Amino acid sequence: MKTVEHTPKALPYIGFLILLFFSVANAQSQDQIGENVIYWHIKAVLPEAKLLDIKAIDADGTYHDVKAIQDSYDTSLLSVKALVNGQTIPIKMIVTKNDTYYPVKAIANDGTILDVKAIGEEGEILDVKGVSRMGNLIEVRAIDKAQRQHDVISISPQKGVNHVKGLKMFNDEVEAVIHGIKIFAHVKSLKQY
Repeated sequence: MKTVEHTPKALPYIGFLILLFFSVANAQSQDQIGENVIYWHIKAVLPEAKLLDIKAIDADGTYHDVKAIQDSYDTSLLSVKALVNGQTIPIKMIVTKNDTYYPVKAIANDGTILDVKAIGEEGEILDVKGVSRMGNLIEVRAIDKAQRQHDVISISPQKGVNHVKGLKMFNDEVEAVIHGIKIFAHVKSLKQY
């Protein structure tokens, strides 16, 4: 029996085409926000069966909603965006040199970075970061002061729950550069089977 080893030369091109497809689809959905769009709530899940809101926080300390955006019948892969002043802006894991984990941030059109945090009932703020990688998926967790990690999920207002994860399409450390910011991974809401 012969064994043939195939080199995945086409893999980077396929990844690029997929990234291009999602970029075009996301750009179109930003312009077509309306009645056909369903906004899923993004929450951190605590072991005490509590849900914490996930918000993008600008330099002024203003909280902005973070939502998974469903613009078709398919709920298996949804974009996660911040809703800031009437615009949807991408949420990504960014490349850093001095952090054990990958910070999850919202990136405005002018390159301004907004923090993405979980907000507790009494105002406590938990970091939201990409903590571990398995293949092309990175676990997104809210991290409390005791360094405990809590799942981040998206909840449909109709029915359904997805997991929020980082998605890598390339093997390189820098997945893309968006508005001058180097990103490590895209943040998506994924159906887990």
